[in-house]
Amino acid sequence: MRDGLSLSTRLQIPDGIVHRDLEGELVLLNLNTGVYFGLDPVGTRIWHLLQNQHSLQQVLNTLLLEYEVTDAQCGQDLLDLITQLLSKGLVRASNDNDVVA
Repeated sequence: MRDGLSLSTRLQIPDGIVHRDLEGELVLLNLNTGVYFGLDPVGTRIWHLLQNQHSLQQVLNTLLLEYEVTDAQCGQDLLDLITQLLSKGLVRASNDNDVVA
């Protein structure tokens, strides 16, 4: 993966991030910066998996079971979304030692 991310990376949702479910889609808002971001149903599923502190590998495996998509396409789409969320300060990478499984 890129940008220092690996499949073992876990992400944390920083303080100040709120979300609202709007008919199966989520709107995320960073209260500290005013940045907001919309997620489609697949992005919403990814967000819920991240809230449970799954590694990116666990998220990828779950998505591959739930959706008809190739491993390569799913991995790329996941990485693209995570990169956007990181750049907007809506998630941050955490060390595996920071998370209790």
